[in-house]
Amino acid sequence: MSTMTINGRTASLPDDPDALLIDVVRDAQGLTGTKLVCGAGVCGACTVLVDGEPVVSCLMPARHAADKSITTIEGIGAEKLHPVQKAFMAHDALQCGFCTPGFIVEAVAFCDRWRATKGTAAPSREEIGAALSGHLCRCGAYDGIFRAVAAACSGQFDGDNFASPRVEARAKVTGSAKYTVDIHHDGQLEGVILRSQWAHARIAEIDLAPARAMADVGAAISLLGDDRMVRFVGQPIAAVAAKDRKTALAAIAAITIKSERLPSVIGLDAARKPGAPVVFDKANRKKAGNVSEGAGGPAAWNGNVRGPSAAFSQKPKKVRSWVSEARAANNPLLVEEIFRTGTQSHACLEPHATVARFDGDALTVHASTQNVFHVMELLAKRYKLAHDKIRVIADHVGGGFGSKGALGIETTAAIDLAREAKAPVRIAYDRHEELAVSGYRPAAEIKIALLPSAQGGLKALSLTAHADTGAATNSTLAALARLIYPAEAKELVDFDVISNLPPGAPFRGPGGPPMAFALEQAIDEAAIRMKVDPIDLRKRWDPYPNRQRLYDWAASLDVWRNAKSAAPQSSRYRRGVGVATGYWLYLWQPGSKVDLAVVGGRLVASCATQDIGQGSRTVIANTVAREFGLEPHEIEVRIGASDLPEGPGAGGSRSTASMIPPALLAVQKLKAAIEQNAKRKPVKGSNAPWRELLAASPDLRVSAVRPEDDKPTSPGVRSPLKEAGFMGVIFGWMLRRFSNLAVGAGVPSSVQVIEVEVDTWLGHVRVLNIHTGIAVGKIAAPALAHSQAAGSVIQGLGYALYEARETDPRTGDILTAGMEDYRIPGIADIPEIDVHFDEGGFDHVLGGSVGIGEVATVPTSPALANAIRNATGIRLTEIPIRPDRLIAALKGRTAA
Repeated sequence: MSTMTINGRTASLPDDPDALLIDVVRDAQGLTGTKLVCGAGVCGACTVLVDGEPVVSCLMPARHAADKSITTIEGIGAEKLHPVQKAFMAHDALQCGFCTPGFIVEAVAFCDRWRATKGTAAPSREEIGAALSGHLCRCGAYDGIFRAVAAACSGQFDGDNFASPRVEARAKVTGSAKYTVDIHHDGQLEGVILRSQWAHARIAEIDLAPARAMADVGAAISLLGDDRMVRFVGQPIAAVAAKDRKTALAAIAAITIKSERLPSVIGLDAARKPGAPVVFDKANRKKAGNVSEGAGGPAAWNGNVRGPSAAFSQKPKKVRSWVSEARAANNPLLVEEIFRTGTQSHACLEPHATVARFDGDALTVHASTQNVFHVMELLAKRYKLAHDKIRVIADHVGGGFGSKGALGIETTAAIDLAREAKAPVRIAYDRHEELAVSGYRPAAEIKIALLPSAQGGLKALSLTAHADTGAATNSTLAALARLIYPAEAKELVDFDVISNLPPGAPFRGPGGPPMAFALEQAIDEAAIRMKVDPIDLRKRWDPYPNRQRLYDWAASLDVWRNAKSAAPQSSRYRRGVGVATGYWLYLWQPGSKVDLAVVGGRLVASCATQDIGQGSRTVIANTVAREFGLEPHEIEVRIGASDLPEGPGAGGSRSTASMIPPALLAVQKLKAAIEQNAKRKPVKGSNAPWRELLAASPDLRVSAVRPEDDKPTSPGVRSPLKEAGFMGVIFGWMLRRFSNLAVGAGVPSSVQVIEVEVDTWLGHVRVLNIHTGIAVGKIAAPALAHSQAAGSVIQGLGYALYEARETDPRTGDILTAGMEDYRIPGIADIPEIDVHFDEGGFDHVLGGSVGIGEVATVPTSPALANAIRNATGIRLTEIPIRPDRLIAALKGRTAA
């Protein structure tokens, strides 16, 4: 039998010629720090060292490792952290941490080579980018990675004097952090879902007997609904659990199905044609998915088109009249355009996954979820179990971005299989499933008309959006334009266009980026026609005080001031600068609770929330530590389990605003309890009185629930829904009643300035630098806030330049089914990102902090498009801004 040496130990290799090195590393050796993501050698997450050289283990046959020395992340820094690991920790060069081990393995090899030949000279960004170009980070931690690798190579982390701003960083840089895909119980089976090959069909018969009869198959179940209808390629039909994935795949292939094919309709344009096949008849409309984070209101249906939803319009008849008059008079100030945005996949690196296990009548579920407590509640209702009989666990989550907020089929199928098989079952999507059926940001067509008044004000704004939602409803694009640019009259209308595609899902600022892509370009165009500076026009039309301060900051940037005086360009390479504004709702979750205890002299904070990379552990630790004069690492934070006190989901930028207020109230309660129970006071003059009191305190426990906010005292800060009038108040009530979300006063805001260089021959856009100003109140964890803001911008760049989920318009099959086809930004695509935080405006919130993740990504695509317009004179109305689209636009201008 062949052997290899792995992390200094001899290990046998399987005889199976199909076995890959990653299978041996993860399954046979239990070294789960090495992650499987793309399975195609594209993302780098599975990188290990083979005789000292980085290799992607998802492509290397296991037998080729014979007589070789393999080093995984667990073998790096096992006894003493490598300088690269320390630098990653200190520079917060990670977020969710799923890609981090692969990055570190490659960076360690690069650093060691560099130090051997270059000493402590610092490598350039270009050299680091080239070395790590085979690695992807969906959270967008590249900014920190650049800094960390440069610092490690230049010798800054050769010693042990360093600190990490993220409390769980060590677990993530050493590969010891456990994600759902890493969980393995004795006797655990592997579950696989059989999915529809047809875009629309009725299943007449399904025979599971051949699968159940196979050796090593523990269970086979039907997943069909009561109407036995499938409405998109990839819809679940059945599921099987077997001893391993290979056997499970063979079992689902043995299932026989008889079906009646039905007419289908794929995509936005086909679905709204007259006479198009209807996806949901009246009796089945409630089966449609939800592409928003909140509950949707009622709306009319016309075939596959749901809407209009015009709850946030103001004087719509006047809008139509004024725009029509301006059009008839050829008013040069009237801006009219149709903008189109592509479909963006979440592309989480950790796939949707669940491990379900029954112990008697108690159910334990490990799930890659953004909402451990809510999933527990939904499971209790579905399976008629008491809350104390269900435990949902998510110790670490490898990204979500909105796609993991609901109860998914991977969870319910794993539970049903586990119950039938009487054994633990894991279901983990492969990369094809992850990109095909786990959700996406819907594409959209947005018609906009913007009319300035003769006096320079904003007279009328019309925005009508048709969202390509697939088998789902409740898009909210146009309605978000209610939160900015007060006009004499507005007409904001949303339509859902349902088709035989998988349902869309909430994606970081649902509706915000496509809406801003249209609106912020229209504002920019209006400024050009009015011969007004684009920032000055925004200051004139947008009175919100938080954004006024951001406009002043943006106008003061050298890159903006220099662009205003730049001469016209006619060379191949042209530079331009663009600006755009973004905003989001201030959301928080009622009922969120933090438990704070003294246990053996140590502070323990508990909350049934989860950390998907945004830093929940650190935010809680920082908040409590600051109040007691301690260091964050001295606070034990318990999250990621549903049996802890009710906590918020990680979506809609609600986490920070939901956790800090109850944490601060709990601190007040605990301080009072400690003082009441103290037998002696601290030594007079002590600079650490609470440390002494805690050390002497008996075990104590208090808890606090998230309170309502105080009334704002800052001028101009009001609830955006109350400003929207009666329908806004109704929408806010529905959001709280059905989605357990509250909309607070104030609007998280951002302003971005982006500089680009455009190659007018090849249509390539190079982003030179990005400045993002963000107003979200006080920053609870500065380094993590910077990381999250930069990551949000990077996802915005991907949306603007690269990302497009493509499907076959005839069959509904996904064409971008792998990471080699679905292009997300890589480290070499990213310039330096300057993040500026304005910490005012939310003093009415206890702790003064609200969320960052959504608002930071909203303005990126229009800021980039406005920069291209500034460089070339061309207004790009469709994203992603591919080279062919840019070249066609340039040629069209030349021909004209």
